[in-house]
Amino acid sequence: MSQDELDPVIHVPARLRIMVTLATLREGDDLSFTRLQDVIGLTPGNLITHLRKLEDAGYVRTVKSGTGVTARTGISLTHEGRVALDRYTVVVRELLDTASQPSSAASVPHGKGQGG
Repeated sequence: MSQDELDPVIHVPARLRIMVTLATLREGDDLSFTRLQDVIGLTPGNLITHLRKLEDAGYVRTVKSGTGVTARTGISLTHEGRVALDRYTVVVRELLDTASQPSSAASVPHGKGQGG
């Protein structure tokens, strides 16, 4: 993947929300699975699926602690996840900057461009 491409793992809206939510935590902190679920608004099954993809990419870490009623799953962003989100953010900003600049394509009268 080139540096100017959007990371397809992060680009999925639910995963982007997960990454951004976890990025608000200080490095070393985590959110419980249930708290993350409440914040993101996904079903447990959907959240698990998205977390698995992010974990497979090395972007998030899940740590289970306790047993029974006191069991807790903590989810945090890895260093690699922070770097990937930063890179993704740079690419999105560059795309938005490019889109906001006038171009020769914008000066083509309606109906005179490609497919028109």
